[in-house]
Amino acid sequence: MKIAIVTETFLPSVDGVVTRLRHAVERFVDLGHEVMVVAPELGVTEHHGARVVGIRPVTLPFYKHRRFTLPTPTVDGIIRGFHPDVVHAAQPILLASSGAYAARRQRIPLVASYHTHIPRYLDLYRAYRWGKPAVWWQIKRNHALADINLATSQTMRQELAEKGIEDLHVVRRGVDTRQFHPRFASAAMRERLTQGHPEKKLLVFVGRLAAEKEIHTLRPMMDRRDDVALAIVGDGPFRGELERHFAGTATLFPGFMEGEELASAFASSDAFVFPSVTETLGLVILEGMASGLPVVAARSGPTMEQVTDGENGLLFDSGDEGSLDAALTRLGDGDLRGRIRAAARAEAERFSWDNASDDLLRYYEMAIEKHG
Repeated sequence: MKIAIVTETFLPSVDGVVTRLRHAVERFVDLGHEVMVVAPELGVTEHHGARVVGIRPVTLPFYKHRRFTLPTPTVDGIIRGFHPDVVHAAQPILLASSGAYAARRQRIPLVASYHTHIPRYLDLYRAYRWGKPAVWWQIKRNHALADINLATSQTMRQELAEKGIEDLHVVRRGVDTRQFHPRFASAAMRERLTQGHPEKKLLVFVGRLAAEKEIHTLRPMMDRRDDVALAIVGDGPFRGELERHFAGTATLFPGFMEGEELASAFASSDAFVFPSVTETLGLVILEGMASGLPVVAARSGPTMEQVTDGENGLLFDSGDEGSLDAALTRLGDGDLRGRIRAAARAEAERFSWDNASDDLLRYYEMAIEKHG
């Protein structure tokens, strides 16, 4: 099969969308498929035998930390030259929308996937809330072009269906259980992340430091509790503001990590904390589980599809400090913590990236069959 993936983000950027697509490309090539990726031009021209075609990006005023590529007719010619059997438009809002329209014009089967809940994020950026109806209009228009639409959770599938988007399916999640593993726990990393206080409960957050991650909501907890150390791993447009916001607390900003260093940061902690209620899934939750960590997460539909309170993680109500304190108190129960660690790792082992990518291939085949 010849597969064209048009995406708003790809390597060397790091986020859940890139992680999913990177593993998918690797799996597709290993299975003998021919793959081309069209993405913002960030210096990568090839990945695992797949050609990466870069289109010149721009910096948008409301998200200066990452560069995006605006819709362009150039994509039409690139798709026409490759002549794929299927086009996958990942988050068709800017560049990927050009892929969607190229597929429609050239009568190529189209799969469109929804990864980032942009309308919900706009609620957190006050200056841009006015644009929410226009964004929904654009999303619905672009997804209407697809033969098959994909969401990353049942919760998002339901919300998109309520907006009138049709032919919706949920794509399986995945995690690299070899990269993320309890064996990477390190006393030296724990010493580093707790700033010399390894006896404290070490909570780790890993992800892009942006307003929609709602990391700032953890500040009251850090003011109340002297038994907790917090490590906020990653980088992003909100980092400077977060560093000022958490000044004077036992919070460390070690910056961006990857590979074994990131695996060690996970595995050396007592829990992974996930305060966001705006994520469409939160693949990083599964990375925490694979590391053998209890996930202490704010309740939301997508999160509750992954975390069962008291079994493989602990849930709290966003904005309810008493609820968060109760979860942290339960974390102090050694027997419960041990059971959750084992269950979290067992849950993660059910989800491989190979299986998730094979799932995606089945949706490509479904789109081809439906398209006729």
